[in-house]
Amino acid sequence: MTLTSEQVTILDEPLLSFSGNQKAEDPHDGLALFGPFGRDTSSHPKTPAYILLGTPEGTALFGDWSRAVNRPAAVPEVKRHRLWPPYPGFEASFDSRWLERPAWSFTIDRAALLNAARKKDQHERCFAVVEMYLEGFLAAKKLDAAVAVAVCVVPDEVWLNCRPKSRVANPTDSGLSISAKRSRKAGQFELFDRYNPDQYQLSPDFRRQLKARTMRFDIPLQIVRESTLRLTDDKAPGMRDLTPLSDRMWNLATALYYKSGGKPWKLSTAREGVCYVGLAFRRTEGQGRTACCAAQMFLDSGDGIVFLGEYGPWYSPEDRQFHLSRQAASSLLSGVLQTYQSLHGKPLTEIFLHCRSTISDDEFAGYSEACPQRCKIVGVRVRRDRFGARLYRVGKMPVTFLRESATGGLLYAAGFKPRLATYDGWETPAPLRIDVQHGEANINTVAMDILGLTKLNYNACHLGESQPVTVKFSDAVGEILVSNPTVKDLRPNFKYYI
Repeated sequence: MTLTSEQVTILDEPLLSFSGNQKAEDPHDGLALFGPFGRDTSSHPKTPAYILLGTPEGTALFGDWSRAVNRPAAVPEVKRHRLWPPYPGFEASFDSRWLERPAWSFTIDRAALLNAARKKDQHERCFAVVEMYLEGFLAAKKLDAAVAVAVCVVPDEVWLNCRPKSRVANPTDSGLSISAKRSRKAGQFELFDRYNPDQYQLSPDFRRQLKARTMRFDIPLQIVRESTLRLTDDKAPGMRDLTPLSDRMWNLATALYYKSGGKPWKLSTAREGVCYVGLAFRRTEGQGRTACCAAQMFLDSGDGIVFLGEYGPWYSPEDRQFHLSRQAASSLLSGVLQTYQSLHGKPLTEIFLHCRSTISDDEFAGYSEACPQRCKIVGVRVRRDRFGARLYRVGKMPVTFLRESATGGLLYAAGFKPRLATYDGWETPAPLRIDVQHGEANINTVAMDILGLTKLNYNACHLGESQPVTVKFSDAVGEILVSNPTVKDLRPNFKYYI
């Protein structure tokens, strides 16, 4: 296949803004040279107060990490610094001092925690483990000082066991029969059967259940595996593979600064008044067509808002697609915009909807009804396309957009990055297939916007991701919202979900 210059566009890495409105394409460079964008704002945390929850071993590990995070770290080989940039220290990067001691610490008995994490029934073990961490949040309510973030240090065994598809090798109990599980999920009690029925209305994923159930305390949460806190790049047999310490310092420090209220960086290419809404669908367990939709709204400032939509028969087994009714689509976008107005209130000029599924005409009509007057709305399907990766090889090409039509093309957001002189991913890079399904927009502008949104993951410090933030966290946000239906005290801020 012969490609023309009109079809192939080499895209520059979108620039990011840091303190003093200084620009850089790599977050590591910008933070090290200029400091965070949030340093010039009132929300900048100078010494964020945090609470720490974990076993004695876990809290000790985080204490060592807290002392080390204010110091620089770098891989010894200088030739590796391009891929793994040296970390200059928390204060040097964020103009903020990370305190070596938490405002309050809660210790969990390790033996009891691991015993709970080995229960045979997935709902029982996840609920039991989360309950132990919740005790710490309940006790922390007595604190007079404002808390910016909560750090939960988790043993690796808990992390591995408390996931939906986990299987415990040596369970501490005999578990439940199939009929007993069915009865419990239906809320029925058998003779002498004592259990908390709420556990079967919650996600069997520890991370997502804990995120949902702690929102009522108004404290963003950072969950850290004990192995992540290893203060060396050395690896003994049987130990978990980790990236260099400098990379782990960058990632965890950036996430903590963001969740403490700071803004690490913002897109300098973002257009004022433009917002991007990622639509995330999630099926409810065992309900066939029943699903729910959540919306993630991202602004030119980088701020994120999450809103839960209605439950309904949105899933089609025939085409494996999700589609809202016109009324539900209108209600969803109206709710997002009302939440935005209550938090920010700035007028919008353009709304871009990003969805992995196709957006039907009926859905788009509903979204359009909720759109403010004189505000343009565009519906875009964004999904990874591994077939496209086989058609066209990225090789050592920089970011490339292959325009296939006036409304669609392939964006190679992942692949060789000139700044790094390599590809920093683990898998074969797959492009994003972009299709403008509704509304009018220049496809090259849409591609540039989506490329920019790959750099708004504040949960890590990376040059860019393979997917935009509007779709990258769709599954995680959907799972937190939909799989925990009894949790009502949800927060709209995106930092509570990542």
